[in-house]
Amino acid sequence: MSKKYYLTTPIYYPSDNLHIGHTYCTVAADALKKFKILQGYDVYFTTGSDEHGQKLMQKAHEYGMEPKEYIDHIVDNIKALWKTMDIDYDYFIRSTDEIHEKNVQNIFQKLYDKGEIYKSEYEGYYCTPCESFWTESQLGEGHTCPDCGRETHLAKEEAYFFRLSKYRDKLIELYNEHPEFIVPESRKNEMVKNFLEGGLDDLSVSRSSFKWGVKVPFDDNHIVYVWIDALSCYLTGLGYGWNDEQFNEFWPADVHLVGKEIMRFHTIIWPAILMALDMPLPKQVFGHGWILFDNDKMSKSKGNVVYPEPIIKLYGVDALKYFLLREFSFGSDGSFTKEKFMARLNSDLANDLGNLVSRTVSMIIKYNDGVIEKTDAKTEFDDSLIELATSIRSKVEKAMETYQFSDALEAIWTLVRRGNKYVDETTPWILAKDEAKKDELNNVLYNLAESLRIVSILISPFLTNTAKEIRRQLGIEGEIKLEDASEFGLLASGAKVTKGDVIFPRLDIQEEIKKLDAENKALADKREKDLEEWIAKAGGKKPEAKKVEEAKEDEAAPITIDDFGKVKIKVALVESVEDHPNADRLYVLNLKLGDERRVIVSNIKSHYTKEELTGKKILVITNLEPKKFRGVESHGMLMAAQTEDGKLSLATVMEDIPDGAVVN
Repeated sequence: MSKKYYLTTPIYYPSDNLHIGHTYCTVAADALKKFKILQGYDVYFTTGSDEHGQKLMQKAHEYGMEPKEYIDHIVDNIKALWKTMDIDYDYFIRSTDEIHEKNVQNIFQKLYDKGEIYKSEYEGYYCTPCESFWTESQLGEGHTCPDCGRETHLAKEEAYFFRLSKYRDKLIELYNEHPEFIVPESRKNEMVKNFLEGGLDDLSVSRSSFKWGVKVPFDDNHIVYVWIDALSCYLTGLGYGWNDEQFNEFWPADVHLVGKEIMRFHTIIWPAILMALDMPLPKQVFGHGWILFDNDKMSKSKGNVVYPEPIIKLYGVDALKYFLLREFSFGSDGSFTKEKFMARLNSDLANDLGNLVSRTVSMIIKYNDGVIEKTDAKTEFDDSLIELATSIRSKVEKAMETYQFSDALEAIWTLVRRGNKYVDETTPWILAKDEAKKDELNNVLYNLAESLRIVSILISPFLTNTAKEIRRQLGIEGEIKLEDASEFGLLASGAKVTKGDVIFPRLDIQEEIKKLDAENKALADKREKDLEEWIAKAGGKKPEAKKVEEAKEDEAAPITIDDFGKVKIKVALVESVEDHPNADRLYVLNLKLGDERRVIVSNIKSHYTKEELTGKKILVITNLEPKKFRGVESHGMLMAAQTEDGKLSLATVMEDIPDGAVVN
């Protein structure tokens, strides 16, 4: 019986604006599934869409549509994209599926019957986009959400609560006894420091202020909080409630791959719910970083979105997958630029792999009529090539055990680059001039083809189409087996190669960027048109753009010169900028104001890089009461203006005024 392996991506918010950042986790999960299958595992992979909540309800109503009606079209587009990208998931779970809604109600009822859920009243700051409540001490500057940076609002309503507080010690015990439960380790440290050290509050698990969600089974006035609903999708997608045999074979999950911004839900709320249900816990939760664009988060409003479809159309799905998995370390943030993408495609895929395949096949055709011949002749360079080729598999497996896709691909590319060097060392074009060296020439050509056979096995989970094309050109038939990557010499003598197109042609970077920009814009325009047609067909209509009215001077209540005199504004020099240790969206600025040093925490990370801020002279309000933001005390406020499109500009000085100077 084969070993079972269950992996998941998050249940995504169904966005009609899917860009390459959205594809990152799913591409990684797909590669992991294919690699595990290559290792002999029976793998089950779920993904899906999280379709309940206030945000989606409001969006649908803006278009004059019901939420499910609005979401159906988006989900169809998501599934179409995964098909285009050859994502081999086993089950796409929608939180609106009838069987899932029934499961959520059963789970809620079980927790209530066990005394794990009780009714009370909740008051706190609520972020609609994140579907999250926050205490005042957790909020960012200006009562903004510490996760997404948007404004929150004070909400008070009757709610059911899950007794999350009672699981604090059990969670700490889990982390200590199973240090592999949360990876990377830095994510575990964040959970302990930010949430567990100070104790846990009970969790609000129902809402009564809107109706788009799963009804609480014993109270029609409440719907189940979105995170119990969404997290339970990992159970339903596997068979819970509809295929118990399959569920029992694969549960618990081997790994949940999730974005770092939702680690709290997966490593605190989710295991606590499963403990309360007396169910086995997932073996591991891996929190990956974000794909940024020029160090900024991709968003439609910023106009920096890069869509996957134009990249696939111009360069193929394997090129996109290779870049995403090779360029970035999976646990860290990475920045996408079109220049980086083109450069990586040229260097690794065109110059290295494409060149090696083309040279090898061309030389076999030119020097031996397209036939691969195995001989006993040797060169002084063979042993080092063979030793390297047979060692790569173990390095790849080791890297994949910790989800280091980039390291796995780098290990494979050491063989690709060694193959190109082997060509230069053995000079087949010189050997071909001497008939006495025919066997030696055939040996060189065989070793090159055999190296590519091993490469084709190891890249198959990552670049599936490329692996197939390499094997087709080399005349290799039969299924791909991982164990065959450990032996050198398995390629059958007499195999006939077939010349094909260059698998990755070299690109003119600036010309290709123009083409990609044009395709990207064309797709964005098409999406807008499709959206309007879809809404009209469903009987809704696109809302009119909101008019921004200029504020009139006489509408603002006047203040006296004495009132203004109470505000202390000074010129500050930004000496250094650090990431906030407990909030992904915040910076900690270390400022110099003459002889004084002070720290200000600010929500400007999405607008400025650290390099842009360091050395800058800015204006700050210095006589505000200190306030803590996620555990770091802030002494003052930056002055800035914001445009209608959301761009922020810090207030600064035109002349070289010394820091510490008072603004009068």
